[in-house]
Amino acid sequence: MSDILFDTVGRAGIVTLNRASALNALTEPMVRELGDALDEWERDDRVERVAIRAEGKAFCAGGDLRDVFERRASATPFFATEYCTNHRIGTYKKPVIALIDGICMGGGVGISVHGSHRVASEKLVFAMPETAVGLFPDVGASHILSELEGETGLYLGLTGARLGRDAAAEIGIVTHPTDASRMGDALDRVAHGRDLDGGLDELKVETEPRDPDEIAVIDEAFSAGSVREILDRLDATEGAFSDGAAKAIRTMSPTSLEVTFREIRRAKGESLAACLTMEYRIVCQILEGHDLFEGIRAILIDKDRNPHWSPATLEAVEKEAIDQHFKVPHDGDLLIPGAASR
Repeated sequence: MSDILFDTVGRAGIVTLNRASALNALTEPMVRELGDALDEWERDDRVERVAIRAEGKAFCAGGDLRDVFERRASATPFFATEYCTNHRIGTYKKPVIALIDGICMGGGVGISVHGSHRVASEKLVFAMPETAVGLFPDVGASHILSELEGETGLYLGLTGARLGRDAAAEIGIVTHPTDASRMGDALDRVAHGRDLDGGLDELKVETEPRDPDEIAVIDEAFSAGSVREILDRLDATEGAFSDGAAKAIRTMSPTSLEVTFREIRRAKGESLAACLTMEYRIVCQILEGHDLFEGIRAILIDKDRNPHWSPATLEAVEKEAIDQHFKVPHDGDLLIPGAASR
């Protein structure tokens, strides 16, 4: 059975992620096939919209990092293909509806949040936890996070914090919060409904607001001019929330933290294509380094959860090393089909 399935039902092209045992982690063939299907359906007048759904308890937990670990620097084509598919979704001429009924992290964010509609149930767990494995928020996440109100985007990028359906809806990640029991209805309305927006709007449920005190801490601490200063501000703020955020940051790859800080700051106001081009530059350098493979080893391979970062501290990270992540790779920038004409 294929890891990704394609069908046409009623008015819609239906994509089903079918790798449930691996939490629907994306492989290079999966993102390539998804991009090809989108190209075909965009030319097909019988397909009015596209839905992306998944089997199992996860929508998509991210990219297949075990494969990246094995391929090392030769994994560059996976990221290039993935980023081009992310751009395809973000610039698609027809509605793309993600039906998210579970975990949505990393690569799962890239194939959902760039679309026009994000329907999510109370089972949603949203996060960009890349700094924990020596990576950085990619798949166009710099574009998404940099545009969130206040400093929430930088907070999510640095800490890898997880959000549920209600918080994700409040910040705009989810457009249609609903209940798990109505996800089948959502798929039916995508496939057969004449009025897509009206049909999905009927499935919306009321959500609980975020804690205003936590938002205040985020906006104050993460508006600082450096990761080090963010930590200083969190340390100076009493409370379990600020303590937890500081503790999380201190477990992350120092290099990833510095890259992520600069990445999200630079992404503000930039197009999705520009952000993906920047992210490709970063990942090419990351794949030549140490921390990503050490993070994957510690979290996914040996599972000792004790990565040995190099450099091991923020103070030891050199500015010149971070600068290198934002330079054009030896083999050139990412070529995104259609980016210049859109």
